Amino acid sequence: MDPVTIHKAKTDLSKLIARVEAGEEIVIARGKTPVARLVPVAKPKPKRQFGSMKGKIRVTEAFFEPLPEEELKLWE
Repeated sequence: MDPVTIHKAKTDLSKLIARVEAGEEIVIARGKTPVARLVPVAKPKPKRQFGSMKGKIRVTEAFFEPLPEEELKLWE
């Protein structure tokens, strides 16, 4: 994408914002020197909810049993 001049950016700001909303990145230049970049604002990550995996994972009693000796040696 070719850089957009500051004058053109001021004139067509709403059109440039629409392009950025569509996922495009716009470089604004003073003359031929790039000075700024228009990029979409990152959407906030969804808030983690406690218990969202309830019923999807099961921990059996074997999980709490001691590890076999040969496996314990591998951890040392």
